[in-house]
Amino acid sequence: MNWLLVVAVAFAFVNGVNDGGSLLSVGLSVRGHRPLTGLLQAAVAVALAPLLVGTAVATTLAHRLVAFDGPEGQLAIGLAVIAAVTVTWLLAGRGLPTSLTLAVVGAIAGAGVGGRLPVTWSVVALVLLLAALAPVVGLLVARGLGRLASAWPSHGLLSRRVRRWHRAGFLLQCLAYGANDGQKMLAVLAVAAGTVGAQGVPLVGWQLAAAATAFLAGAVVGLPRVARTLSSGVVPSQPPEVVVTEVSSATVVLATSAVGSPVSMTQAISGALVGSVLDRGTGIVRWRVVAELGLAWLVTLPAAFALAAVATAAALALT
Repeated sequence: MNWLLVVAVAFAFVNGVNDGGSLLSVGLSVRGHRPLTGLLQAAVAVALAPLLVGTAVATTLAHRLVAFDGPEGQLAIGLAVIAAVTVTWLLAGRGLPTSLTLAVVGAIAGAGVGGRLPVTWSVVALVLLLAALAPVVGLLVARGLGRLASAWPSHGLLSRRVRRWHRAGFLLQCLAYGANDGQKMLAVLAVAAGTVGAQGVPLVGWQLAAAATAFLAGAVVGLPRVARTLSSGVVPSQPPEVVVTEVSSATVVLATSAVGSPVSMTQAISGALVGSVLDRGTGIVRWRVVAELGLAWLVTLPAAFALAAVATAAALALT
């Protein structure tokens, strides 16, 4: 096994640690939602979603942003992954939880510049635009869906209906993660294995299985973070608002998947959370947390870009 395959599997594990809690944290406020069951569903979605919707997002990360061809390309993407994880963990250590997807996009572009590889700046600009719009659109969709749901006539036990809707909403959210955010794991594995071709990232069984297994292992290790995420989240959500958040964020992320643009599920969830509670007043939102998230997102991409560019240029100068 070459070094980049080891990095790719480790990266999938880190994704589980980082993203597993984000997927679960909102839904845990609904009674009957078991964390381990939710993580299993997310891991299955990582493997199955590319089979259902394709690998357009993985292709963007592995080939459309930067053409990672040859040994120089493999070195560049390996260093990009290391830079993205480093920036994410450094910011998290300073109390600024951020998006690993944003870090990966910035690091890939930076590695391309540092490695003198062809960077498609028009694609980079589109990805950044959609990433910036994701939380805003998530907020607007959740606001509209929340008003629609509140106007819907209610019959029977609301708690039972909410649990049923929540199961469907969470599954949709898992599918969206596997169709978009989770495909960064598949992109790195494909470059490491040398299976990226002119048509993009192919569907390879062992790569899907490796991504899902490593993601699940990391998500289990990261379970203790879920309680902390809940206690310091953007808003204290009620069960009906949880369903609105899940459906809204999944809708936004699935829409961007259709154009092959990677978008952070965390960003979409954060925007949808705010939109789902605005009818209760703006005072319910923990704006300090929102500001911290925004600051982390603004810092993440340029920091990852710079670190990956310097590391790749230095590594290639030594080889």
